[in-house]
Amino acid sequence: MTINREAEATIGLTTRDPRDGSVIAEYALEDDARVTERVRTARKAAAWWAEIGFDGRKRTLLAWKSAIARGADDLAAIISRETGKPAGDALLEVMLTLGHLDWAAKNAHSVLKPRRVKAGIINYNQKATLRYEPYGVVGVIGPWNYPLYTPMGSISYALSAGNAIVFKPSELTPGTARWIEARWNEVSEHPVLQVATGDRVTGAALVASDIDKVAFTGSTASAKRVMAACAERLTPLVAECGGKDAMIVAADANLDSAADFIVFGGLGNAGQTCVGVERVYVVRSVRDALVEKVVERARRLRLDGDDPSYGPLTLAPQSEVIADHIADALARGGHAVLGGPESVDGRHVAPVVLVDVPEDSDAVQKETFGPTVVINAVVNLDEAIERANGTEFGLGAAVFTKSAKTGEAVAARLRAGVVTINSVLGFAAIPALPFGGVKGSGFGRIHGADGLREFSVPKSIARQTGKAALNLLTMERSGRDMHLVAKMIPMLHGRSR
Repeated sequence: MTINREAEATIGLTTRDPRDGSVIAEYALEDDARVTERVRTARKAAAWWAEIGFDGRKRTLLAWKSAIARGADDLAAIISRETGKPAGDALLEVMLTLGHLDWAAKNAHSVLKPRRVKAGIINYNQKATLRYEPYGVVGVIGPWNYPLYTPMGSISYALSAGNAIVFKPSELTPGTARWIEARWNEVSEHPVLQVATGDRVTGAALVASDIDKVAFTGSTASAKRVMAACAERLTPLVAECGGKDAMIVAADANLDSAADFIVFGGLGNAGQTCVGVERVYVVRSVRDALVEKVVERARRLRLDGDDPSYGPLTLAPQSEVIADHIADALARGGHAVLGGPESVDGRHVAPVVLVDVPEDSDAVQKETFGPTVVINAVVNLDEAIERANGTEFGLGAAVFTKSAKTGEAVAARLRAGVVTINSVLGFAAIPALPFGGVKGSGFGRIHGADGLREFSVPKSIARQTGKAALNLLTMERSGRDMHLVAKMIPMLHGRSR
């Protein structure tokens, strides 16, 4: 057992392996004073980090990436032990994370470098420039289901944009955060990245501190509380919240491929994926065939042994939510074609496939976050789109069809931040694509150029280079100049083309 003795007087956080309950490590519950000190230290480091420029930051970030890559197996083992997910899933998480870190470090300069902007014919005597400046110190509050990939979606892009970071990981997965912090300290003596361990009290202290922006990942209810706290100081917030992601399956879809992805997106990581698959709307003519294929694949999943298909629930109380949703679906007239209430055995939940579940049930409207999937038949794609859009969430969605035209048309009508066609989670490995939700799934974007700009403050600069033809910026405008203004308005803006 590894014990972290930092701030020993305030140790109060014990992590345990979800698979067997064994103690992993102990960490400090950092209080307001400790968080305040971290932010103060980060602000000093941020000044240096901004000063070294894009090239200096790129060199340090790529060195950090290399240090993480060299220890990928060790990091994956920590992720696996803290979350309970299979080691292979954890290693895939490391790989995807490094791809985003690499892209952010290498593209920050081209996206955020100062650029000239056309001032327009009327402003011929002005030179306009747009700059992007870092916020300063960004507080990142991360989740436990993907304790590396998800928070690093904010950390990588915020660092590349020139910000310092204070990262508060989930109380279930602080070891993952501490490991990447240690690799940072190997490549830089400056505390540009710091980890504050603790629980919700620590997170609240970070939000209330003198930080310049918050990046939060968690439930919609928690995001509302964070947003209210941010409002006290007008601290800007980017929030990635929950989802109830839907997949639409057209009559012409490749049903084998759709079934594979339903099982992967709905049951992988024990269903603990914000942007996976919780609902499926399939055209009625192929419904029975799809259900049969999904059930056949789900039955093959292994839940025990040395190489399980997925692990136990990371958060034990989530089993109660899953059980309640299954019970509600069945009580309202839905049917379980695989599993049922008996599938929930504490942290260990076997696959559950539900059909014909009413749209007002909790299993359709609320985030289940477990290895369950609802498959409902629809008359056509119009009905499927209406139902897919019929929850408070709007994080991700998917559509399966052999027609590229139909796929694009359906994607355009889905109210979601990301849509995949003939796959799920395809966007996760494409660093150039921004990620985020709409409606109750949050706002703001991480990843891609938009992710770099999310952690930057635009600054507009206009420089007058000569005398204007019309002297309008004065309290003593001439009648001649105003007469010309009256003539110019219809000339410049009176035509509709």
